[in-house]
Amino acid sequence: MSKTKVTPEEALAFHMEPTPGKFEIQATVPMTTQRDLSLAYSPGVAVPCEAIAENPETAYDYTNKGNLVAVISNGTAVLGLGNLGALGSKPVMEGKSVLFKRFADVNSIDIELDTEDPDAFCQAVKLMGPTFGGINLEDIKAPECFIIEQRLKEEMDIPVFHDDQHGTAVICAAGLINALHISGKKIEDVKIVLNGAGAAGIACIELLKAMGARHENCIVCDTKGVIYQGRTEGMNQWKSAHAVKTELRSLEEAMKGADVFLGVSVKGAVTPAMVESMGDNPVIFAMANPDPEITPEEAHEVRMDAIVATGRSDYPNQVNNVLGFPYLFRGALDINARAINDEMKIACAHALAALAREDVPDEVALAYGKSLTFGRDYIIPTPFDPRLIHRIPPAVAKAGMDTGAARRPIIDMEAYELSLKSRMDPTASILTGINARARAAQARMIFAEGDDPRVLRAAVMYQRNGFGKALVVGRQDDVKEKLEAAGMGDAVRELEVVNAANTTHLDAYKSHLYERLNRRGFDRQDIHRLAARDRHVFAALMLAHGHGDGIVTGATRKSAHVLDRIGHVFDVQPKSKTAGITALIQKGRIVFMADTLVHEWPDEEDLADIAEQAATVARNMGLEPRVAFVSFSTFGYPVSERAEKMHKAPLVLDERGVDFEYEGEMTVDVALNMQAQAAYPFSRLTGPANILVVPARHSASISVKLMQEMGGATVIGPILAGVGGSIQICSAVSTANDILNMAVLAACKVG
Repeated sequence: MSKTKVTPEEALAFHMEPTPGKFEIQATVPMTTQRDLSLAYSPGVAVPCEAIAENPETAYDYTNKGNLVAVISNGTAVLGLGNLGALGSKPVMEGKSVLFKRFADVNSIDIELDTEDPDAFCQAVKLMGPTFGGINLEDIKAPECFIIEQRLKEEMDIPVFHDDQHGTAVICAAGLINALHISGKKIEDVKIVLNGAGAAGIACIELLKAMGARHENCIVCDTKGVIYQGRTEGMNQWKSAHAVKTELRSLEEAMKGADVFLGVSVKGAVTPAMVESMGDNPVIFAMANPDPEITPEEAHEVRMDAIVATGRSDYPNQVNNVLGFPYLFRGALDINARAINDEMKIACAHALAALAREDVPDEVALAYGKSLTFGRDYIIPTPFDPRLIHRIPPAVAKAGMDTGAARRPIIDMEAYELSLKSRMDPTASILTGINARARAAQARMIFAEGDDPRVLRAAVMYQRNGFGKALVVGRQDDVKEKLEAAGMGDAVRELEVVNAANTTHLDAYKSHLYERLNRRGFDRQDIHRLAARDRHVFAALMLAHGHGDGIVTGATRKSAHVLDRIGHVFDVQPKSKTAGITALIQKGRIVFMADTLVHEWPDEEDLADIAEQAATVARNMGLEPRVAFVSFSTFGYPVSERAEKMHKAPLVLDERGVDFEYEGEMTVDVALNMQAQAAYPFSRLTGPANILVVPARHSASISVKLMQEMGGATVIGPILAGVGGSIQICSAVSTANDILNMAVLAACKVG
């Protein structure tokens, strides 16, 4: 996977729009009537308050404590940026909170404490203990991080976990289990060299020793060389615990004959000569960020038998903490754990290692654009493997129960695993896969409205994120001026600006257009105006002639106008088997609404066409289509002439012999709710419908906008399907990110 490039302007806009920050708080109970308020607050709230005061364990039943983690920092070691202070660390802590939610459905709040005093820090966290089910410490410098974590673990009765230490250690351990499996070595026999005796390094070596590595076989180095017995310079109690009796004094000396190198230090700390001196099948975990101690290319140049991991996403075997902390806390929270102990961390590592040895699901291979098979270049699962959520937490929970850390053991582990499968958002992996496919496609994307700053920002993001080449229809001076106003003046050199004045293909475009329109009342002057002056027509002509691979447009004009202009070049009129499919995403569910763009009042043949186009879109986005023809009646009741065509449309599909599920006519609740479907055992749907084919364009438009405004659904589309070219039409209220998403869909040819 290529490393994503992010510009400062893009990063700031992401954190500012649509609202400042990265998450908000939503109520999980009704808050509309006076009765709701009376139950949520006074007087109803007094009842659970008294119950918790009498039995504190019931806080896990009546409050959100059991699924709430605090991400806490003082900002003294923010990423690789150093001491930015408490406030400077807030964007990172917000980001960590949303990762908890995204990967393991753990609710999280970021807390930034404005103190560098370990005593004050510990006191503040301890006082907040009743609120949370767990504490995730983050970006605290050493050695204070050791002091703070140890004290809080001793004084609090909920899990306290410093991810910079133990998160890295767990993923490192998982990778090492598999690397040793491949090389045929045992952890108790291998010689391990660690470079970097900070928080992460110490945690890594301690966990490996807990897993069986021998103290005398582990050499720890820092900036002053080997940590040996008797050394006094630059020592502390945490380093001293790992001092060994040895004559070795430098990293270079320690590396000779070593089986494993672990690096959490700095770029370039390891030379090719050091790697060459290691034992057979050396394992090299060069985890310094953003640049490793030695790159995989450099290591493999001297040792083809090396197994190499880094902290980067653009190399195989990424040691990524997001594989660990969300699932560790998920398992710990679900048993109301008192702590996250070594046994739980080791269980997490073994579960991750075991997962990497199994066959990789197709959706993971699709997301990464390549097949993944256990071996030297795949020893650690990928962060987007959908199995992580239901494989890692059960292993952690079981270890917690076996070691007495659980307040509430899980009785039915099989039911627990099933519940974990259902609580994650499936749309996230779908969208990840689409982005990966777009990068693999490297499509030349035509951005038709180069006079709009949002479109220009999207074009720049498209190109800088590695999706392909951005072709902007506009005037060079105008594009430059607008990019400079948006703070992206340097991007003007990257984009290819295209218009009728600078293309050599205009005559061919006009000839093509005249052949299509000369019997529709257009003379050659009309054709010239359309081809040379209308950007939507010009962009469509570029696509029709293979001078681009897709179009994204519609941000500056109404979709009906854009569709009309594109219709001069492509067949998008009713009866042309073209349809607009809009995706609605809400609460982990994706439903396609069709047709939202082309057919004003489709008949049963049109509805069948629309269903087929929608099924194609769904499959291209990684879903197995289930179509419902929806109306205000269900299977003939109440009887209505208006619902008759919705009854006939499935019969048309019967005759066509399509290869996807469909049913109708039915009301929306029956289509989407399995309990409601149970009243109709003859229904051919095996699950909730994910495609709703509606009677008319106006009903589709009303439904989409109602869901967007009242239901808070995310809207993608309309996705134009069945055109004969990859064309996506944005809405006039689209942000730059929305336009980018539509360009990505066009690159994937989902229509």
